[in-house]
Amino acid sequence: MKSIKSAYIAIFTATMLSNAAYAADIKSIAILTPEQGTDFGWNQQGVDGAKAAGKATGVEVITAENLGYGDVRPTLRELAEDGNTLLIAHASGYNTAAPEIGAEAKVKVAIVDSPAALKKDAIVDYTASGHSGAYLAGHLAAKMSRTGTVGIVVSGEPPSWNAQSAAFAEGVKAEKPSMTIRYAVIGPAAYSDAAGGKRVTESLIAAGADIIFGQGNGSSFGMLQAVETTKATDGGKVFFIDVIGDKTSIDKGFLLSSVLWNLTPVYTAMIEDIKADKFGTRNYGISLADGSVSLLKTKQIPDDVWKSVMDIRDKMIKGEIKVEPKFDAPSVHSLVSQLN
Repeated sequence: MKSIKSAYIAIFTATMLSNAAYAADIKSIAILTPEQGTDFGWNQQGVDGAKAAGKATGVEVITAENLGYGDVRPTLRELAEDGNTLLIAHASGYNTAAPEIGAEAKVKVAIVDSPAALKKDAIVDYTASGHSGAYLAGHLAAKMSRTGTVGIVVSGEPPSWNAQSAAFAEGVKAEKPSMTIRYAVIGPAAYSDAAGGKRVTESLIAAGADIIFGQGNGSSFGMLQAVETTKATDGGKVFFIDVIGDKTSIDKGFLLSSVLWNLTPVYTAMIEDIKADKFGTRNYGISLADGSVSLLKTKQIPDDVWKSVMDIRDKMIKGEIKVEPKFDAPSVHSLVSQLN
C-alpha cells in the first residue's frame, strides 16, 4: 500500500509541476489596435479588456496602439520576437498579416471576424457580436422616437456591425411596425472618419431620424457632434445610441444609450485555454447571459421605458425571444429594405 501511495503522490507531483511549468511559459501577451485605446469604443475596450484579463491571470500585457489600418507585419514580428505568447490583432484589417506572422514566428494569434480561420495551437477568432444588445436598443429607439423614423449610421460593414444593424432594425420593427428605418454607410472602412460621420448623420436627421444608432470608432465622435448640433425635423432634440463603450463622461445630454461590450471574459478565456493546452479548439464571443453585452442606462431614459426593455432582455436570456445574427452586408440591406 505504501508503494502504491508513493506512486500516486509522485504522479500527482509530476503533473502539478508540469502544469505549473507550462503555465509559467505565458509571461506576456500583446494587443495591437488601429487607433488609440482612449476612444471610448472598440480600441479602448480591447486595450482595457486585455489589461483586465492579464491582471486576473497574472500575465503581463503589452499594448501597441494607433497603428492604423495598413501593414502591421513589422510590429507583429517585433512583438513576437519579444517573447509574447499571444498576439491579439484587434482589427479585421490585420486578419491576413497576423496569421502569417504567427506561423512564421510560431506565436499564437487572435483575430476578429474570421471564425473559419480557427486552427489548433495557432489561430482563434473573436467575432464579438452585440446583436442581442442591439435588438434591445431597437426596442428602446422605437419607444423613444417622436418622428417615427430612426437612423443607422455605420463606419463600414464588418460582420460585427452588420449583426448589430440587423438586430437593431428587427428590434425597432418588433416594437413598432410602422417605424421607418434609414441606413447609411460612411465608407468601406471609414472607422476614424469623424467628418464623414458628422456629414452622413446630418443627412439622416434631415430625412426624419430623431434617434441615431451609430457604429464607428473615431467616426462616432462626428456622429455625436451632428446629433448635438442638428435639430430633428419636428424641431426637437436628436438622441444618439452608441456601441461598445460608454461616452457618458463627455455627453452633453444627447446620449440615449450604448450597446456595451466587455471583452475581459473573452481574453481571460484565451489565456486560460493557452494554459490548459486548448488554444485553437474554439472561438469566442459575447452575450447577454454572462453580462459581456449590456445596454447602458442614462438619465434620458424614463424608468418605465427602461423596465419594459429589461423585461425583453429577461425573455431573451430565458430563450423566449431569439435573435439570430446576420453577419453579411447584403442581409442587412435586404432586411432594412423589407422592413421599410
